Amino acid sequence: MSHTEDGEQDWRIAPVPSRSLRREQDGQLALTFQIVRHRKHVALAPLLLTAAEAEKLHADLCYALDKEPAPDDAPECRKPVQYSGSRDRF
Repeated sequence: MSHTEDGEQDWRIAPVPSRSLRREQDGQLALTFQIVRHRKHVALAPLLLTAAEAEKLHADLCYALDKEPAPDDAPECRKPVQYSGSRDRF
């Protein structure tokens, strides 16, 4: 990502908060991102993932977030599981 002289980022790519993950007719999963340059909207672009790619991304994110505490509204897969007679596991 390039920066201007004052340190501001020229480009920004982020998920569109009002558009949730959706399944396309061909079975792929789509997440829409907004592309901004110099604080001006440039485009919307979907990230398209097959089920296998989404599973890989999910596993990678779970691994990367392993040491982070799960927020109260986190999905079940991020919450600790208590096994009888043992410590919490994820």
